[in-house]
Amino acid sequence: MKRAMKPGRENVCRETDGLEVAHSITYDLGATAIEDKLQDGVPETIIALNKAKIKLWILTGDKQETAMNIAYACNIFDNGMDGLFCVDGNDDETIRQELSSAIDKMKPKPLPESDPTNTCFTAKPRAPVRIPEELPNGNYGLIINGYSLAYALERNLEVELLRAACMCKGVICCRMTPLQKAQVVELVKRYKKAVTLAIGDGANDVSMIKAAHIGVGISSQEGTQAMLNSDFTFSQFQYLRRLLLVHGRWSYNRMCKFLSYFFYKNFAFTLVHFWYSFYNGFSAQTVYDTWFITLYNLVYTSLPVLGLSLFDQDVNETWSLHFPELYEPGQHNLYFNKKEFVKCFMHGVYSSFVLFFVPMRTICNSVSSDGKEISDYQSFSLIVQTSLLWVVTMQIALETTYWTVISHFITWGSLGFYICLLNFLYSDGLCLMFPNVFQFLGVVRNTLSLPLMWLSVALSMVLCILPAIGYQFLKPLFCPSTADKVIDRMHRMKHPLPPPVQTKLKHSSTRRSAYAFSHKQGFGPLITSGKFMRSVMPKKR
Repeated sequence: MKRAMKPGRENVCRETDGLEVAHSITYDLGATAIEDKLQDGVPETIIALNKAKIKLWILTGDKQETAMNIAYACNIFDNGMDGLFCVDGNDDETIRQELSSAIDKMKPKPLPESDPTNTCFTAKPRAPVRIPEELPNGNYGLIINGYSLAYALERNLEVELLRAACMCKGVICCRMTPLQKAQVVELVKRYKKAVTLAIGDGANDVSMIKAAHIGVGISSQEGTQAMLNSDFTFSQFQYLRRLLLVHGRWSYNRMCKFLSYFFYKNFAFTLVHFWYSFYNGFSAQTVYDTWFITLYNLVYTSLPVLGLSLFDQDVNETWSLHFPELYEPGQHNLYFNKKEFVKCFMHGVYSSFVLFFVPMRTICNSVSSDGKEISDYQSFSLIVQTSLLWVVTMQIALETTYWTVISHFITWGSLGFYICLLNFLYSDGLCLMFPNVFQFLGVVRNTLSLPLMWLSVALSMVLCILPAIGYQFLKPLFCPSTADKVIDRMHRMKHPLPPPVQTKLKHSSTRRSAYAFSHKQGFGPLITSGKFMRSVMPKKR
């Protein structure tokens, strides 16, 4: 017969057993709390990139609440926005309605039938259509989860998704798989004429980094896979500001100046033969000496253009960070395009015309002080090639905005090296030892001593450089670009240079929690549904 336990004793035993179990679970399994916070300088970097007209999208595998808190903390979203659209449909029709409703609210006026955007809905062209920029009527944000994104990335919805996203100030794609991140990047590359940059710190960002035009990896606790698969790598997100606004802009300006000058100097060099062909009976005789043709691009003009492409800076680092608007011309490809190429060609044609006809008319029927005629082929060739080198050297001096000791040395040293090499190649000793190779015997000694020759060089240089000086002076006055306006503001500001900007973020009246708790479903239903895999596999005919 069992003894009956008193009610009070039974309750005490149950409480004791519960405490032992709770202590055992806490001791054996443990409890972990993770504090996830932003790196230093992230909000300031986001603000600077927004001023530079760079669109920022968050592609993350985090839950929606976490992603939204990050967006508000980074100032991608703010409480002053006109609207925030959340796309969370579970079928094609629902997602289409949500995207169409968002587009209609941001841009109420319908597009005309001839607009390229409507072509994507009415027909299926073989080549992808470039979707033009659409200006919304306010500041909006877009949030879409990975399950809805699997439907939105299909052919019948991807254009509407891209239109809605591009009109928003900020976009959050949450609960995404790594492959979906790459698909979003490919979507932008396919339909927008834009350069994409993907930045990540983990192995789940590798596909996105490799899909973008430029991949940036951040060294972190999540491993080195993102760093090993990226084009650039650094330790903190805030260094992206210097990478784009300083070094990226300098690199673009240098490359554009390099291309413009390279085409110009070769147009001016080559097209002289076009004018000469009318006087030599189209016999293919060259204007220059064979040694000058060999050394023109290899020695005489190689170092100045190389120094320009390595050291030139239109504005210094402080101004570049203080005025992010200076980055905008590079986005629109304003410094080198078809129009700029035509300008280089026309300038080269004009320079070749001056370089040929000014020396020709200068020495035509001319005689030296001793009565000897100097209008010979070799003297004419020497005057033309000397004038050409002076003109292209002065042209690159006008293009250079940041002079260093190295810049002065390679620019003016190239001219000095040409004079020294000219005296060596046309010396009496070489011409007498190798008459078949060095044929300009005594030309340097006789021609360089003529005041008429230096007058011809000076006149050619002034006539070729004067249009370039006039264009650089008049363009900011009558047709200023965004960069010209910013540079004008810089000149009007008082010196010394301002320190780096410390932007104060706007704090809303309502307190926003820094913690994000969510009990929503994760990747499981998305992966097991098979919907995402069918959108990736090619369709069977």
